[in-house]
Amino acid sequence: MYKYIFFAVALFSGIVLIQSCYYDVEEELYPSNVACDTLNVTYNNSVKSIIDANCNVCHSQSAAQGGVVLDTYSTLKGFGVSGALLGVIRHESGYSPMPKGGAKLNDCNIAKIEKWVASDYPEN
Repeated sequence: MYKYIFFAVALFSGIVLIQSCYYDVEEELYPSNVACDTLNVTYNNSVKSIIDANCNVCHSQSAAQGGVVLDTYSTLKGFGVSGALLGVIRHESGYSPMPKGGAKLNDCNIAKIEKWVASDYPEN
């Protein structure tokens, strides 16, 4: 009888332990020791790769979800000037959080985009 109780407790404990990590955020669990380099942020050397990796699946010329296209310097700059770019990536009130249905960009990528905006949108 004790054997069955032990088995049930062990099974329940295992399930609880596995499920308890489901919503953990990797960056919080394993913080990076690498500093975020925001010294020379330009569209071509930093921002474009962030947008390509995180936004252009839905917001390229061929997809254009919500009528938003972010695959060129000039269109992205337009969203930066309007304030929408930072609003959506920071998940600010009044903006639809992006990426839609995905995790918020990591702090370093947000810091790079913030630096790009603050530096008046350098291209090269």
